[in-house]
Amino acid sequence: MTPDCSLSLEEIDLSPLEFWTLPMEQREGAFQTLRREDPVRFFEEIDYEGSPLPPGRGYWALTSHADILEASRNPEIYSSASGATSIADLPPPMLEFFGGMINMDDPRHGRQRRIVSRGFTPRSLARIEHQVDERARAVVDRVIDKGECDFVSDIAAPLPLEIICDMMGIPESQTQFVFECTNTILGLGDPEFVGGDDDPIAAAMRSGAGLVSLMQEMAADRRANPRDDMTSALIAASDSDDGAFTDQEIASFFILLVVAGNETTRNAVSHGMKALCDFPDQRRAWAADFEGLSGTAVDEIVRWASPVIHMRRTLTQDVELGGKSLKANDKVVLWYSSGNRDEAAFEDPYRFDIRRTPNEHVGFGGPGPHYCLGANLARREIRVLFRELFHRLPDLEITGPPDYLVSNFIHGIKRMPARFTPGGSRS
Repeated sequence: MTPDCSLSLEEIDLSPLEFWTLPMEQREGAFQTLRREDPVRFFEEIDYEGSPLPPGRGYWALTSHADILEASRNPEIYSSASGATSIADLPPPMLEFFGGMINMDDPRHGRQRRIVSRGFTPRSLARIEHQVDERARAVVDRVIDKGECDFVSDIAAPLPLEIICDMMGIPESQTQFVFECTNTILGLGDPEFVGGDDDPIAAAMRSGAGLVSLMQEMAADRRANPRDDMTSALIAASDSDDGAFTDQEIASFFILLVVAGNETTRNAVSHGMKALCDFPDQRRAWAADFEGLSGTAVDEIVRWASPVIHMRRTLTQDVELGGKSLKANDKVVLWYSSGNRDEAAFEDPYRFDIRRTPNEHVGFGGPGPHYCLGANLARREIRVLFRELFHRLPDLEITGPPDYLVSNFIHGIKRMPARFTPGGSRS
């Protein structure tokens, strides 16, 4: 990819959704210009048509890799408690509803993260790893005789969603419902997911309420009939000071899990498959030495995809950053997608290189307490699914342009046609 730097610094505005409909080359060029000319730049917020939220006070855009790391490593200064997933200022109930512990600082964040870690015991992780293998085979089984499919909905999306539902003990009859709710929550800027004249906030709230209702039913069942799943682990009484999750906490965590865990892996796999088709030499090299190159290949896919475009922080004190004076209560937006293309951190960053090392990407967030708890699970899901694809559908090709999600938060692909020889390899 060659960035298109035709927009001058004064012409770049990250706030309107129109910016996020520009060709990828032009968007990448805009961020390259920001990194070179003004890596800590202030942007006004705008009044989005149809949004019940008033425009906010503006934000500082951090576009360099180094500044993103600086903010990530200092959560006591760059706080998440006022909202991490939305540049707009959401009402406190919505922060709890949709973000859970991602919108918290310590000690609340630390308590919830420690409780969640109960679901990641060695026994639980061993069971999950086995389920990933089984689910990946089943995903390929469902399409192998068709000869063509939509890569996103038929291959990339089912695996992470089914694994999350397995972890929580959600019945398979509810997975499609969870999938549709997730699309609506993360597709606020895309008319396809919120309806033509619908209020996007109201649509997201309805979807969130549906997931909350599902988890309340699950929690009530597990209190009466505990099982070997994460829902039971989260509500179990504990001798530690951390206690157990309340119904509201478990519902918020589930929304975070299905949104973050599902969307990140789904879009990493989708972008990864597109890149492997665009750069066939990289695909051949990985297929020839799959186990040897999987570690670096998976991390390069995550860097290349940058599924989560940004996270927000709010300053707790005045700071100097990038030669600018930032004030307490200022909003700061960490543009992970830009950090992952920073020439100061990555050699030839617009080259897809499955052997890239070092690769200190921020595709799972920057270092610090909010680094993605499920990063290792996501890596395994990506590796196992590509192993199945290389082995059983070795000639799979993307046959048309991706249909991208309109969003400044998720680098999503909604649809992407694929074709392969029916029958593949069944061994």
